[in-house]
Amino acid sequence: MSRDACFDAERRQVLSVYREALAAVHGGARVRAALERRPPPCPVHVAAVGKAACAMAEGAFEALRHGVRAALVITRHGYGDPVPCRRPGVHCLEAGHPVPDADSLVAGRALLEFLDAIPADRRPLLLISGGASSLVERPPAGVTLADLARLNHWLLGSGLDIRCMNRVRCAVSTIKGGRLAARLGARAAMVLLISDVRGDDPAVIGSGLAAPGACEGPLPSVTPAWVRALAARAPPAPRPHDPACEGLEVHVVARLADALEAAAAAARGLGAPVHRYPEFVAGDPCEAGRAFARRLRTGAPGFHIRGGEPTPALPPHPGRGGRCQSLALAAALELQGEEGVVFLAASTDGSDGPGEDAGALVDGGTVARGVSAGYDPMHCLAGADAGSFLEAAGDLIQTGPTGTNVMDLFIGWKRGPAGDRPLSGGVGRASPALRGGDCP
Repeated sequence: MSRDACFDAERRQVLSVYREALAAVHGGARVRAALERRPPPCPVHVAAVGKAACAMAEGAFEALRHGVRAALVITRHGYGDPVPCRRPGVHCLEAGHPVPDADSLVAGRALLEFLDAIPADRRPLLLISGGASSLVERPPAGVTLADLARLNHWLLGSGLDIRCMNRVRCAVSTIKGGRLAARLGARAAMVLLISDVRGDDPAVIGSGLAAPGACEGPLPSVTPAWVRALAARAPPAPRPHDPACEGLEVHVVARLADALEAAAAAARGLGAPVHRYPEFVAGDPCEAGRAFARRLRTGAPGFHIRGGEPTPALPPHPGRGGRCQSLALAAALELQGEEGVVFLAASTDGSDGPGEDAGALVDGGTVARGVSAGYDPMHCLAGADAGSFLEAAGDLIQTGPTGTNVMDLFIGWKRGPAGDRPLSGGVGRASPALRGGDCP
């Protein structure tokens, strides 16, 4: 089977495993199931913030039906969904990501006004997923939007992991680090979270909008003086177990482990051996890509599955492509000329760096295809421009908004001695549709 014929069934099967993992952590399904298990006293007022906000809000409507009295949905530009947003009593806003924009400030003010207006006898229901850190913000007095943009540009290129990044973000905010939770007082409120952080700590998800603790401990040692000066303007944040937040009932409804379990189950359903790796993929994406590819090349046949979130240190003027694309291209360099080996690196939220790409699906011919189109893989990696190379190779994956955000998935396939025979079995929930790296 050749790449010219849309490669082979093996590439499609890797994509099908990825689809199954996304479906298993879809915000709508996970919120609906959580609320059906533990329905809150109705009526409720719903505030949903994050890349998966629309899906999570729709899950709440499906579970509680007329028990939702009003809702505010705040998501990334281009991630709005008309299904929940056209319901009566729902107000939808879109804002900047990954860097806050003027709409993020508007959304932050709208969120505070919405929560403040909830009658004392009504229960707030907060639905929070990754991306919330930039989508809503109320900076301290004297901190401007330009300051916030500069701060987030520095964070994105710093190489810090998400816990450290959110430690800095909550230090320059009047609502993060549990401050929004404290604003609710001790009133009963339910919080449902989709985790995009290692360890699934509610205090870190969304920079701790709904749980105190993210501001504990010192700022990272690499934090520049100008950022520390901004942090000095912020009001104190509540400490863990602060009585002001004691009314919160917090549940993590979807996490990376759930997606990995679903991916492994889908792979086993195809009749293939499955190799799960417990190590969290972190640090430099190029090093991680090379290491995974070497293990895949020398390892046993079957599916090789890992998860995590690399943290690239970006050059001053990065090109196209995020951490998953850099990781995939680095892996492709290690896999040059290998037959029967396929590797996918993709985000679960549908967004990997600038552009509309979720990641890439590479194989032993990726480098040759990109080079024949005039691209230098090492130059592209050095310039954080892996996306340009992978587009030329025909290996980018596009999903659009996925309704979830549980970090990144890395799925490798190695053909066994049986040769070209396609895998047996099929997949059930093939949503969302994939473009670019997919086959018709």
